[in-house]
Parts: sequence; C-alpha cells; structure tokens
Amino acid sequence: MQIKILITGGTIDKVYNELTGELTFGASNLDEMLERSRSTMDIDSEVLFLKDSLDMNDEDRNLILSKCLECSEDRVVVTHGTDTMVQTAKLLGDQIKNKVIILFGSMIPHSINNSDALFNLGVVLNAVQNKTNGVYIAMNGQVFDFDKVEKNKALGIFEKT
Repeated sequence: MQIKILITGGTIDKVYNELTGELTFGASNLDEMLERSRSTMDIDSEVLFLKDSLDMNDEDRNLILSKCLECSEDRVVVTHGTDTMVQTAKLLGDQIKNKVIILFGSMIPHSINNSDALFNLGVVLNAVQNKTNGVYIAMNGQVFDFDKVEKNKALGIFEKT
C-alpha cells in the first residue's frame, strides 16, 4: 500500500531562529521524522509549500484539493498547521469521497524538545492504513471525522463536536 504525504507547513515544520528568537520555516522535517520513526512503509512525499496555516488562502487550499484529487494513491496524509486545519479538512471532505485523507500537525515544532510531532505522525500513519474512505483529522492520539471536530484554542487540543 503506497501512501502519499502532502507537506504544507504549519508548526510541525517550524524551527527556532536563534538570531531573531522566532519560529520560522527552513526545510520540511518529514524525512527526519520518518527516519526516526523507523517506518518501512511505501511513502511518497511532496512539499506543496511551507506556510503557517493562518497565512493560507483559498488558492493554497485549492492546491491541496487538486493534489489530493490528482494523485494515484488512495491513502493521503496532509501535514497542516492546526489553526485552520478544520477549514481545509471541510473543503476536502465536501469534495472527496473515494480516498482516505487525513490531516495532521503538531502543537510544538518537531525541532523542539517535547514535541508531539512524532506521536501524531505515528497515529496518522496507522490511521491512514485502517480507516475507510473519508477525510479525517489526527491529533492528540485521536482520529476525528472532518465534520465533527474543532480546535480548543484555550486547551491546545482537538475535540469532538
């Protein structure tokens, strides 16, 4: 089973810039994460862009949609910032019914100690193999239907609605 991973940025791919004290984008962290996870799965990844999800627009979301529709794989993972992850999942969920698509990210960058990135990667790689066709969000050790989830910004977690 081949899995396509579409990389769009978000906190998961941010790194600490020692000169400015800000979190910025360098290259995607996905290859390192897959290496550390010791995954032997057949994965093809593609960087679409590296953006904070608050900076994403309709053009960005439509690119994600078109890439999900165009790829030959029927198992797709999308890395995504958590702030607008639900919005993108709804767009995909309304348009795509014949694939398993799961969005995930992290609340703490992979490059920083105590990140939830590897844990969330493990959850999403398991879920993408076992879920039925549909669009989902995998965060906090859970897999949510795209239309039954929200981010609780006060607690920093995703919850079922």
